[in-house]
Amino acid sequence: MHTEVLRDLIIQAVGLGLVISLAFSETLGLAAGGMVVPGYVALMIHEPARIVGTMVVALATMGILKLLSSFAFVYGRRRIVFTILIGFGLGWLSRDMLALNLGGLRLEFHTIGLIIPGLIANWMERQGVIPTLSMMLIAAVLMILSGGDVALGGEALL
Repeated sequence: MHTEVLRDLIIQAVGLGLVISLAFSETLGLAAGGMVVPGYVALMIHEPARIVGTMVVALATMGILKLLSSFAFVYGRRRIVFTILIGFGLGWLSRDMLALNLGGLRLEFHTIGLIIPGLIANWMERQGVIPTLSMMLIAAVLMILSGGDVALGGEALL
């Protein structure tokens, strides 16, 4: 039962995210951090620390890619593969390294998935940090405001 609810929620979130991302891309000329990103961000909107962790890893990924670009030719397919791989690796590391213990409170800033930070970093590098983050967050909020199961976010999974 739980697996079916999770599957349906992810399908709805990703599908709605694709529609909103396409609308933004066609009308505003800006991407929301990757076609599937808004759906996953909307599902995790109730966990702001994970969204912050994802943004930190995406920014670090973009920085490493820029540094790597000064030493090697990183264009086209190679660039997207390197971006995804760097984001994957940093996202994996974030599971242990991006955590703070404040007294009895533990804040975990690990990423939303392992591919999402690389997708976001790719678009940050292509169209800029502020436009990418703005479109991503606006798309996620629109998905929440649209109602349906996505509005419950990951809380429906608990």
